[in-house]
Amino acid sequence: MQFQTVMVSLFINFFFLFFTGTKSESGQKDMELRKTSIYNTIDMAPQLDYYANTLPHQEIKIRPSLDVLRKTFEVRFPPVEKRSHCCVFLTLQLEQLKQNKKDIYFLFFLSQMRCMLNIWGVILFLRLTWITSQAGIVLGLVIIALAVSVTTTTALSISAIATNGRVKSGGTYFMISRTLGPELGASIGLIFSLANALAVALHTVGFSEVVRDLMRSYGTIMVDSLNDVRIIGVVTVTILLFITFGGMDWEAKAQIFFFIVLMASFVDYLVGTLIPPTLLKKSQGFFGYDRDIFIENLTPSWRGPDGNFFRQFAIFFPACTGILSGANISGDLKDPSTAIPKGTLMAIFCTTLSYVVIVITSGASTVRDASGNMTDLMTGNSTSGCLGPACKLGWNFTTCVQSQACSQGLANYSQVMGLISGSYYLIVAGVFAATLSSALGFLVSAPKIFQCLCKDNVYPYISFFGKGYGKNNEPLRGYILTYLIAVAIILVAQLNIIAPFISNFFLCSYCLINLSCFHASIVNSPGWRPAFKYYNKWTALYGAMASFALMFAFTWWAALVTWFVISLLFIYITYLKKPNVNWGSSIQASSYNMALSFSVSLTDVKDHVKNFRPQCLVMTGPPKQRPALVDFVGCFTKQVSLMICGNIIMPDKQTQFQDSTDQYVKWLNKRKVRSFYTQFTANTLRDGVRYLMQASGLGKLKPNTLVIGFKSNWMESSPTTYHFFHILLRIWSNLYDNTYLLLFAANDISENSKSDQVKTVFKNAGGTKTIDVYWIADDGGLILLVPYLLTRRKCWRSCKIRVYSMLSSVLVFELTIFTVAPYRLYDEQQEDVSVQELKKKEPWKISDKQFEAFRLKSERKVRLNEIIRRNSQNTTLVLVSLPVPHGDCPSALYIAWLDTLTCGLHCPAVLVRGNQENVLTFYCQ
Repeated sequence: MQFQTVMVSLFINFFFLFFTGTKSESGQKDMELRKTSIYNTIDMAPQLDYYANTLPHQEIKIRPSLDVLRKTFEVRFPPVEKRSHCCVFLTLQLEQLKQNKKDIYFLFFLSQMRCMLNIWGVILFLRLTWITSQAGIVLGLVIIALAVSVTTTTALSISAIATNGRVKSGGTYFMISRTLGPELGASIGLIFSLANALAVALHTVGFSEVVRDLMRSYGTIMVDSLNDVRIIGVVTVTILLFITFGGMDWEAKAQIFFFIVLMASFVDYLVGTLIPPTLLKKSQGFFGYDRDIFIENLTPSWRGPDGNFFRQFAIFFPACTGILSGANISGDLKDPSTAIPKGTLMAIFCTTLSYVVIVITSGASTVRDASGNMTDLMTGNSTSGCLGPACKLGWNFTTCVQSQACSQGLANYSQVMGLISGSYYLIVAGVFAATLSSALGFLVSAPKIFQCLCKDNVYPYISFFGKGYGKNNEPLRGYILTYLIAVAIILVAQLNIIAPFISNFFLCSYCLINLSCFHASIVNSPGWRPAFKYYNKWTALYGAMASFALMFAFTWWAALVTWFVISLLFIYITYLKKPNVNWGSSIQASSYNMALSFSVSLTDVKDHVKNFRPQCLVMTGPPKQRPALVDFVGCFTKQVSLMICGNIIMPDKQTQFQDSTDQYVKWLNKRKVRSFYTQFTANTLRDGVRYLMQASGLGKLKPNTLVIGFKSNWMESSPTTYHFFHILLRIWSNLYDNTYLLLFAANDISENSKSDQVKTVFKNAGGTKTIDVYWIADDGGLILLVPYLLTRRKCWRSCKIRVYSMLSSVLVFELTIFTVAPYRLYDEQQEDVSVQELKKKEPWKISDKQFEAFRLKSERKVRLNEIIRRNSQNTTLVLVSLPVPHGDCPSALYIAWLDTLTCGLHCPAVLVRGNQENVLTFYCQ
């Protein structure tokens, strides 16, 4: 695939060079930088640099805008002079292609070697033969197969992520966080960094045990068995720390040396299985390949506190945990998307083959129990009373077996591989190489993962460890932190205690890696398009489920602690930290899928009065200019129903507000108001409201309630006042037959503040005050539903609702404060001018005939206002039924009625009107 891509690139370069000619090297460089398309020299050809906007700390290259492309004339290339330069350039490109192929092969080998070195470790040489004695050959192979199935599915998932896009430094953490998002990615990044640090201690302790045993064989003891391991371990990890300080070059050279030693030790082991054993080796349990020994070791022989299948599995599993070593140094690989999949899978195959070979060969040639005493050699042919397959081979280990005092054999001697090999010291060198290479690999990978986590600034107080040094950006501070953690674990000095904990952490990492791939697959995100063809989402699901189950099978309480810690970290990032990052994760894609699916399914749900929710279109304009209106609606719609803040942009203000959507959404989020924001361009305010009411929403999630702030300065004549009059009257036309209306009137209820987050009365607790409802007209009950929804909020919960309902016949009183003088035509006082002519010029004004016709209704509004002011002086909120205007009612007169109803109140007032359809029920139906 890469070869084809390069050849296409060569063809394009050849095309341009052939028709343009290149005079000098500077011309070649200019051509390389421009890479223009054949459509237009300004229109750039596809380049990876334009797609780097998702990478952190990356300088973004910007394409020419569409406006530039439309307005710029085509610039032609200079005339052709020397086409021979094309051949020179093409030759250089082919040489570079050959060099790139060599680099790819080398990086593939480097990734494979690093994985193999980290997979082969202390468990291979010091515990695999012991596991064979406990579980037997059959169950030993089952343990290997089960472990490899988990690591292989994880490797397939890692390969899928690595080929889904360019992978930068950070390895596993980078892959998971960019797939699952910061919530889970950062949590597992912290756990995985700790797991790598613990693995340093594991392999260092294994190395220390071998050195201690070697010293004891020569009669050298420093303190005692346990403290000798601690001393050797601390000294060893300190030396490894100084090697890492030398940089990746020194570390890579050391790893190559360790790899050569390991290969030599394997050859030594295989050759040793074919060499006839000496009497000394036979006394220690090694007899060469034998049918009876093989059959005896096929079945398990559980012994001691670790004598069960899952405990043995937990001890073995760290021998498979190095599969991510290549991915962990992704920042140091030239082409991670090629090196990681091939190197990781080949490393798993080679190491698995080695494990299978060692289990079968050791189980077929070595007995479980032997004394190591030459006196156990039988001189006669009698085998009566002798136990075990060694009896037929002339050795009687019955005494030590019955007394459980055997010190040799598969079950008792940890260095059986050295016993079987041709040269014991070459196996010791292999143990040194395996343990030190693994410890060194984890000592390098843990700080690099942690460094990427620190640079993302997801957790506080850890950015100190994100600083890099030198040309390779080495995390020296991270090295020291990993060193201190490793030293603390080395002091435990017991391999069988450390191994299960490390298995737990790595299984948790594998679980989330597979889960991230499976999740990205099922949400069908267009951004998830791995080029690795062997990946399957169901293998990823198996890997996740198997890893999760094995965590609890190994050590259930450790698994609980691990997931509890991850849950705490997840909660912290989700609800407390809320990092300002956007990585295009699969969780975002899943949210979209769920929202889309549920929105579509709502279309089949029939409406019922018990499920009615006021879905509000709030005409806020720029939301920060009307915080009280936003807070009021947000109080009764949050987590209950839909809220959309609408803004009508007039032609003269279009430039001012065209790029303000993100700004207002951030303002709403900061104010903790769950609302959408939408802008609409219209020539008039009336047209904008009408169009926005029809266009807003989706399916059943469409506004059914229009909320408008009352224009308190309506007495001032202006074009907006005219449009406000007509908006209110248009509500009662056929266009809004299914719409409910809330008219919000408030006088100075916001606190003065220099901040853009002005505090309003709706952000304060209502205390023990009341919400007064004046239910004048039965329009379906919306005026009762709104205050009920308000009292469900914590800050309004202690408020009491008082409902006033009265007959209109008791409200006939003299007109005392009602005045609409500025909006009267006084047509009877003007001669030679008809009412029609005056109304044509100013249609919102009131003729004398209309004023008298609606006098009775006007007086009722005045009296109702007096009742409201008398009864609701100390209330928190007043809701009043909004009167429905007659078809002939002038808009100015109607506005005056509404102003009169709310005049003189010292609290917010809301005028509510339903559409004569029930929105609540008093019956269980």
